[in-house]
Amino acid sequence: MANILVVDDAAFMRMMIKDILTKNGHVVVGEAADGAQAVERYQELRPDLVTMDITMPEVDGIEAIKRIREIDPNARIIVCSAMGQQAMVIEAIQAGAKDFIVKPFQADRVIEAVQKALR
Repeated sequence: MANILVVDDAAFMRMMIKDILTKNGHVVVGEAADGAQAVERYQELRPDLVTMDITMPEVDGIEAIKRIREIDPNARIIVCSAMGQQAMVIEAIQAGAKDFIVKPFQADRVIEAVQKALR
């Protein structure tokens, strides 16, 4: 079981991820709708793991990953991206993301990525 911060500008996506995580025994300790909020919430909550959307207003997911990893070099972050964003996924991994999951989500893939990132 892990404490997880869910970051996505779409409330529906946050709800979907939260549902998958809680059904599998994890605790969603917070949510954020953009990268700037994600960094603030990370500092407040210090979650075990973050699920991070890439395309968001204000501060995008890649910039948020970089800022979070400045605060905590050991931060565990999984990127959530829509199909066709391979270049951004590579950039996110280079910025320090542990794994990525593709929207629309498949519950087993989300849980697999979470377990892998927590190892």
